[in-house]
Amino acid sequence: MDNLAPLTLGVTLLCCVLAVVGLHTYTAGKAQRDALVERLSSTGPTDRGPRRRFSAFDRRLRRTRGGRRIELKLAATGLDVTPGEYVLYVLGTVVALWLIAASVLAAFFGPLAGIVGIWGANTFLTWHRTRRTEAFISQLPEVSRVLANATQAGLSLRTSIAMAADELEAPAGDELRVVADQLAVGRSLDDALDELAARLPSRELVVLVSTLILSNRAGGQVVSSLRNLTITLEERKETRREVRTQLSQVNTTAYAVPAIGVGAMLLVNSVLPGALDRMTGSLLGQIAVVVSLGLYALGFVAIRRISKIDI
Repeated sequence: MDNLAPLTLGVTLLCCVLAVVGLHTYTAGKAQRDALVERLSSTGPTDRGPRRRFSAFDRRLRRTRGGRRIELKLAATGLDVTPGEYVLYVLGTVVALWLIAASVLAAFFGPLAGIVGIWGANTFLTWHRTRRTEAFISQLPEVSRVLANATQAGLSLRTSIAMAADELEAPAGDELRVVADQLAVGRSLDDALDELAARLPSRELVVLVSTLILSNRAGGQVVSSLRNLTITLEERKETRREVRTQLSQVNTTAYAVPAIGVGAMLLVNSVLPGALDRMTGSLLGQIAVVVSLGLYALGFVAIRRISKIDI
């Protein structure tokens, strides 16, 4: 009964965070729809766009080095979230996890849950970036094929990139549209393609970017280079798919090991109420908990590193 009030407060705060996220998604979608309807129904151009929340905090955050790093990472994920919104959502989630862990388990686990929340937020962005990069890599053979066909038809490389951006689906179409827009405002082809390779790092994309840059500088046979590259990218795509299938069980084990440990800890606390509170009441118990959690984290990292194969 003593832990009921903090638990209720934590759950309520988490619900409020989720409600704010849902409300933001709804208002952003509604604003985009209204702007589209107004643009289609009017004869003149409109510069109205969806209003962002926490704009003042977002502007201040973008001036800092950490804010710029978050902005670049969010740009690579393709999420429609500003750095200010992301930071405030993460802070709300961390506070909610802190209160829930402190009330359900023990007060000692509150800070640990907050650290896990921050790590989870960063991992969430990394996962989205990796997922978007993988999707882009799977489209690279088609990108190379479209560029080769457009170049063979007599179009310049800049025009070919703009045409590929219109024909291809996301994320390749969106990323090539960014490159085409940068070229349209006068940025050099080398800088625009290098920024694309830095935004979505992969060996396949580096090879494609290097081929385009060298062909543009030396004036070589772009069509033959792109067609040969298309065949190579298709073979690498199949190899990556086979390797990912073979390592799926190992990756599942990496997530199952720490999940079993946390589940066992919760089971002990449910069988013996207050066991974790008594255990973390002493310095020796706190050290034991930190060491055990560190070993689980070390096992997770070790399994992930072992199963990581660069192709």
